[in-house]
Amino acid sequence: MANQKEKKPRLFSSKSPKNGTGAGKNPKTPGFSLSWVYIIIIGVLAYMLYTGQSSSGGIDKEVSLTEFQRYVMTGYTRKVVANTSENTVSLIVKPDSIRSVFGMGTDRTGKEPTITANYATSESVEALVLKARESGQPVSLTYKKGNGMLWNLLMSLLPIVVLVALWMFVLRRMGGGMGGGIMGVGKSRAKLFEKGQNSTGITFKDVAGQEGAKQEVQEIVEFLKNPKKYTDLGGKIPKGALLVGPPGTGKTLLAKAVAGEADVPFFSLAGSDFVEMFVGVGASRVRDLFRQAKEKAPSIIFIDEIDAIGRARGSHLATGANDERESTLNQLLTEMDGFDTNSGVIIMAATNRVEILDKALLRAGRFDRQIHVDLPDMKERRAIFEVHLKPIKLGGDIDIDFLARQTPGFSGADIANVCNEAALIAARYDHPAVVKQDFLDAVDRIIGGLEKKSKVMTADEKHAIAIHEAGHASVSWLTRYGNPLVKVTIVPRGQALGAAWYLPEERTITLKEQMLDELCSLLAGRAAEEIFTGHISSGALSDIERATKLAFSMVAYYGMSDALPNLCYYTNEQYSFNKPYGDKTAALIDSEVQRIIAEQYARAKQILADNKEGHNKLAAMLEEREVIFTEDVEGIFGKRPWISRVEELMRDEQAETEGDNATSPDAVTSVSSDVETEHHDETAEQTKS
Repeated sequence: MANQKEKKPRLFSSKSPKNGTGAGKNPKTPGFSLSWVYIIIIGVLAYMLYTGQSSSGGIDKEVSLTEFQRYVMTGYTRKVVANTSENTVSLIVKPDSIRSVFGMGTDRTGKEPTITANYATSESVEALVLKARESGQPVSLTYKKGNGMLWNLLMSLLPIVVLVALWMFVLRRMGGGMGGGIMGVGKSRAKLFEKGQNSTGITFKDVAGQEGAKQEVQEIVEFLKNPKKYTDLGGKIPKGALLVGPPGTGKTLLAKAVAGEADVPFFSLAGSDFVEMFVGVGASRVRDLFRQAKEKAPSIIFIDEIDAIGRARGSHLATGANDERESTLNQLLTEMDGFDTNSGVIIMAATNRVEILDKALLRAGRFDRQIHVDLPDMKERRAIFEVHLKPIKLGGDIDIDFLARQTPGFSGADIANVCNEAALIAARYDHPAVVKQDFLDAVDRIIGGLEKKSKVMTADEKHAIAIHEAGHASVSWLTRYGNPLVKVTIVPRGQALGAAWYLPEERTITLKEQMLDELCSLLAGRAAEEIFTGHISSGALSDIERATKLAFSMVAYYGMSDALPNLCYYTNEQYSFNKPYGDKTAALIDSEVQRIIAEQYARAKQILADNKEGHNKLAAMLEEREVIFTEDVEGIFGKRPWISRVEELMRDEQAETEGDNATSPDAVTSVSSDVETEHHDETAEQTKS
C-alpha cells in the first residue's frame, strides 16, 4: 500500500525478526550489550576524578585569619576567594612563592596549592583586601557559594567508588561465564529439560536397534507416567539405571529420547561438570543438583561419562592427589542412597568404562540396573540405516540389507558417519543422487583410510605386496573357520600398503579352532613372503601384533593352552603393577605363545605350499588389476565347501521371505538367488599389511 511505511530496524533491539512477510528485507540488527554502558560509566567517573584533581591543583593548608592576612600583605597571592556559604576565605599561592610558604616544591604540593582561613564577617575580608591594595599589592576579591568541603570529600572518595564499581563489573562478567561467578561456583551446571520447554526433539522412534535397552529405559518412563500400574502390585521403580557399552552405540541418544518422552523434569550434565579447581566445589554441585531435583520431583538426573567422578577410590598412586574427586564421589553416593530419601528422583548415567567404577556406585539401591548397549547386529544395523538414510537423496540401486551386511562391527555412530561420507563423496563427483558405489567408497574410506594413488612403488615392492595379500586371501579361503573374503587390494590406504577385507562371523562364543584359523590367516602374509620371495619384510607388522595379542589371550585369559589348561590370569584392577602370576608361569606363558604362533606359521606355509599354483595365479591377478573380489578367488580355488554363519542367516531370512510370499495370493514363485554373487561388494574388516 502507498500509505504503508516500511518499518525500520530498532537501534537497540535484541530480538531476531520473526519469519514471515518482510523478514528478509532488512538485515538483523545486533543486540545492544550492557557492557558498553559499564565502560562509559567507568570512563565518566575516571574523567571526573581527573578533572576534580586538576581543579584542586594541589594541597590545601588551613591557617588563622591573622596569618592569612600576613600571606596576603607579603604578596604571595593575587586572588582571594570568599565562600559565603561556609564563611571561609582562600588564596592560591603564586608559583614563585610556593617554596617560601610550604618549604617544598610543586612535585609535592601541586601546581596551585591553596591556603584557607575562617572569617567572622565579610567586612573583615573586604578590609583585609583593601589594606593589601593600599600597600601596593594587586589583590582581587571574588565571592562564591557552594559546599566545597562536600566536593572535596566526594573527590577523595571517588577513587574508591571507581575501584568498587570496576570490581563489581568484573564479578558480573565472571558470573556470565562461570555459572554465577565466584559466589555461584558451587551451583549445579545441569541443563534442565521440561515438557514443552527446551525439548531435545528426539523420541524413542528415533532410536533404531537396541530393542532390549530401549525396552528397559521405556519402562522407567512408563513408571513415571503411570506409577499406579506398578505400585498396585507392590513394585518399586529402580532408583538408578547405568547405560554401559562401547563408544558410539547410542547411550547418550537413549538419554535424549528419555528427555524427549518423559513428562517430568530432566536434568542433564556430564561427569566433568562436577570438577573444578576450587576445593569442595564438586560436592557442593552434587548437593545443589539433588536439591533442585527434589524440588521438582518426580524427576530424572542424567550424568554422561560418569567415570570422570565415579572412578574407584584409592586407585591413584599419589597420596592426596584425588581427595577432591573422592569427596565428590562420596557426596554422590550419599545423595543417591543415604539417610536422606530421594523419592521420585531417578538417576541415569552412561559410561564405556564400567570396569573402573567404584563398587559402591554399582550396588543395588544406587544403580539397580546395568543396561548393556552393545554393538548392533545385522537386523539392528538395517534399522539404523533406515533412520540415517531418511534425509539423504538416494539412487535406485540402494539395498539396505546389503549395506547392513557389509558393515559388521559398526556402531550407530559409525553407520551415521558412513551415510554422511557417502553423501559427501556423491557431491564430490557431482552425482545427482547417492548411489551404491558411493556407499562402498565410504566404507572403504572409513575402514582403510584415504586411498593414496599418488604413492610411488617399485615393481619389486608391488610384487611383494601382491604376494603378501594373496597369502592372506588364499589361507582364509582354504581354512574351515576363516572369515569369508570380500575384497583384496594393493592400493595404499592410510598407513597400509595393502589391505584385505573380510566378512567376520558375528559369533556369540568363539571356539579354539576358530581362533587358530584366524591366527593362521594372519600369519599367512609373512609365510607367503618367505616361501615365494625368500625374504620377509616389515609389512607384516600389524599382522604380527594382532597374532601375538590373540595367542596371548588364548593362553593367559581363555585357558586354551596345553601347558596351562583352564587357567585365567586376567585382572581389571587398574594401576596394579603386580602380575597375577610368578616368573615361572610368565616364562611358561611366553613359551606357549611362541609355540602356538610357530605351529600356525608352519601350518600357513604348508597350506600355501600345497596350493602354490592357485596362490601364484591370485598374486599375478592382484598385481595386474590391483583389486580382486570374492568371485575371482572362487574362480581359482573353487567354491568353499563350508557355509558361513552369515550365509546361513541370509538363507533363513530368504526362506522366511519365501514363506511370507507363499501365503500371499499374488505371490511370485521365482526367487532371486544372486546372494553369493554380491559378496564381492561386501566389506567389513581389514587385515593391514
